[in-house]
Amino acid sequence: MNHLLKPTADETVVLNVTPASAGWDYLSFQVAALKAGQTFTISTQNNEMALVPLRGRGVCNVDGQQFDLTRRGVFTDLPHVLYAPPGTTIRVEAAADFEFAVGGAPAAGKYPLRLFTPADMKREVRGGDAATRQVHHILAPPLPAERLILYEVYVPGGRWSGWPPHCHDAYHGAPYLEETYYFRFDPADGFAMHRNYRVDTNFDEIFAVRDGELVLVTQGFHST
Repeated sequence: MNHLLKPTADETVVLNVTPASAGWDYLSFQVAALKAGQTFTISTQNNEMALVPLRGRGVCNVDGQQFDLTRRGVFTDLPHVLYAPPGTTIRVEAAADFEFAVGGAPAAGKYPLRLFTPADMKREVRGGDAATRQVHHILAPPLPAERLILYEVYVPGGRWSGWPPHCHDAYHGAPYLEETYYFRFDPADGFAMHRNYRVDTNFDEIFAVRDGELVLVTQGFHST
């Protein structure tokens, strides 16, 4: 299957990953783009979900509660992240053009509906030299979730991000994690090189990734 996904033009949902489409068990991911006045409904069903604004302004209505999510852009300010437990319906209305991402994974409903603010999020610098990057824990420890882990990673041009290459597919005792890499660039005509590979088989793929594209990490080692 193709592990590099490109956004679909002229549709509300421009990227859509499900466990079935990815060939794994848990993780789902969507990117949606609404014009001002458009609405979009998300049903979490048996999943916990996190809605992350990328650009613009949207108003989310959940069980009588209203959450105003505004972001100038991913390179301008940190997001407010709306966490929703299983059995929740989120109605999103775009107050202006609104682009957002939604991640999901099966959960038991341990944690309640909550809005995480930038002040809640841990920030750290990882690596060094040509592998220096800034990591924001937008839904990662110390923030609670049952399965979802979300980071935003800011990488200066010409640097490595996922370095050293690492593996989390349960091979030889490694943990099992399903992962998507969603890419944005400033300027938008930038690109990155991403590699997925295994050391015990001939599985080896390298992608030139553009703005708004997504890579699935289904097995083996990976680095960007």
